[in-house]
Amino acid sequence: MRYTRRFIAAAWLAALAPLSAIAQEAYPNKPIRVIVPFAAGSTTDIIARAITDKMGQSMGQQFVIDNRGGASGTIGQAVVAQSAPDGYTLMIHSSSHTVTPHTFAKLAFDPLKDFAPITPISATPNVLVIAPSKNIKSVQELLSYARANPGQLNFASAGQGSATHLNAEKFKLAAKIEATNIPFKGSAEAVNEVIAGRVDYYFSPIAPVIGQIRGGQLLPLAVGSAQRASALPEVPTTAEAGVPGSEFNFWIGLFAPGKTPRAIVDRLNAEVVKALATPEVKERFLALGADAWTLTPRDFDAYIRNEIKNNAALVKAAGLEVHP
Repeated sequence: MRYTRRFIAAAWLAALAPLSAIAQEAYPNKPIRVIVPFAAGSTTDIIARAITDKMGQSMGQQFVIDNRGGASGTIGQAVVAQSAPDGYTLMIHSSSHTVTPHTFAKLAFDPLKDFAPITPISATPNVLVIAPSKNIKSVQELLSYARANPGQLNFASAGQGSATHLNAEKFKLAAKIEATNIPFKGSAEAVNEVIAGRVDYYFSPIAPVIGQIRGGQLLPLAVGSAQRASALPEVPTTAEAGVPGSEFNFWIGLFAPGKTPRAIVDRLNAEVVKALATPEVKERFLALGADAWTLTPRDFDAYIRNEIKNNAALVKAAGLEVHP
């Protein structure tokens, strides 16, 4: 009798296995919401729309972008952290994800435990731009002005503790100059103030300023990445321009709530890789100055953990204000 029960239980489990597989294959069976913790028109938003359009076509479901900007991305992060881990609420965020753990004393979420990293989507270099009216045509001229006029320069950022802010702070530390952060709600406002000359310079993602660079409204002095940007191959890196140790990797990546099933995480990872290989996405990324970049979920998780550790030292060295 005991063996009969065991046989029946084994048969029952075997019968369930195909049903489990069918359930996994059925994902997704309804629209997927993608939280972007920045305003519409930001680089993160533009990249999110470019990649999810193609993923939606491949997966047969609509990806709905939900912009939840504010508080350096933490408002949108909290929404995702508190969402069901079923694959129907995702987040496309920037490297600010690894900065806010050190610029906020309290967060409504744990940046490691409450998120399942899926893959980075792009490495999008920041470009140091300045208005031509400033009559500064190179990084060395900017540094000369800063040293001759200590404390007189200011720079824009897309929010206190944002990736654009950290890029500028790392440059400032490496160059040993003084400059004041002027935070804005997003890149659009920051760019307008730099063009108007009310703010001196900005380490902007390439996408919001590529048109103004080509139109002559902004002058690119350098890119903040370790390598030159494919969209601006003639523009040197900040290291090449004479400021070694100033490199900052600005990335955009895809996350799910923590405890999202591994099968869903792996499926989404594969879909991003597939989308990035299509001519349409390649063309859109080229126009945005973004370089496609992917990792396995495991490797992305390790990368994030390491970057959170490294940014702790940067935030401390820069003496950044910590939000209560």
